[in-house]
Amino acid sequence: MRFNKMVVLDGYTLNPGDLDWSCVSSLAQRFSVYDRTLAADILARAAGADVLLTNKTPLDASTLARLPSLKYIGVLATGTNVVDLEAAASAGICVTNVPGYGPDAVAQMVFAHILHHTQRLAIHDDAVRSGHWRSQPDFCFTLAPLMSLKGKTLGLVGFGDIGRQVARIATAFDMRLLVHTRKRPDLHAFPSASWTSLEAVLGESDILSLHCPLTPETDRMINAQSLERMKPGALLINTARGGLVDEAALAAALEAGRLRAGLDVLSTEPPAQDNPLLSAPNVSLTPHNAWATREARQKLLHIASANLQAFLQGQIINRVN
Repeated sequence: MRFNKMVVLDGYTLNPGDLDWSCVSSLAQRFSVYDRTLAADILARAAGADVLLTNKTPLDASTLARLPSLKYIGVLATGTNVVDLEAAASAGICVTNVPGYGPDAVAQMVFAHILHHTQRLAIHDDAVRSGHWRSQPDFCFTLAPLMSLKGKTLGLVGFGDIGRQVARIATAFDMRLLVHTRKRPDLHAFPSASWTSLEAVLGESDILSLHCPLTPETDRMINAQSLERMKPGALLINTARGGLVDEAALAAALEAGRLRAGLDVLSTEPPAQDNPLLSAPNVSLTPHNAWATREARQKLLHIASANLQAFLQGQIINRVN
């Protein structure tokens, strides 16, 4: 059994050419993949499809109402805010996502940002290449303080697959862990970890890393008030959702030299030219690509394929609506 028509609306970020679509294309009689789809082109490209795969192309209620053949939407990501889930459910459209495909990749990026700030590799590399080392009277030099991670406190807001992988790496660095979640998590595998309040995590962490979803409750949870509670010189890491952070407040704290930050996500992506973080000091920025190792993208594609195969067999998995 196969689907009639399957369309990938925005496949480029998942597969810029180094992966093979056959694990999903083989499940449909007709298969089309587009690198990107503008809002004005969605209906024309999706017409007659019983399956749509989307990463960030929005599918709202008005769009879904005009696609009577649609039976299945596969979100090629974990977050599903691009789809009107209630409208899809009302129309009998199954929506699935892809959880758990990249905790290793994202945790790796968390520590890339942490090590960027604690080892100051970039500024020393630039200095060496510009001839600064050649002119030194000593065998070594430092342009900024370096910091050992051993014994430092890492605060984790959220403790899902990614938060737990970050905790495992932190344990290898012999760091103390503070965890804040709505419900007490199982910390038996992390003897150096304690579950505590958000206020305690903010106030005691040398490094604070965000791993929670963006909800009305967490929207701009990192704001002027919470930033004031953080230790002077603390490092904020956000690889979760840009909306968790009040960007103007963070930029002000960075400008004042009170904090440092490593960010893989912003509130609007791509960012607006006037985003204050683009010109702020003491911040490292990556373009929402923590998830995008080849290995993580391959796993994402395989899970998406498994979701589709299960649907064909009447055994729906990873349904979100």
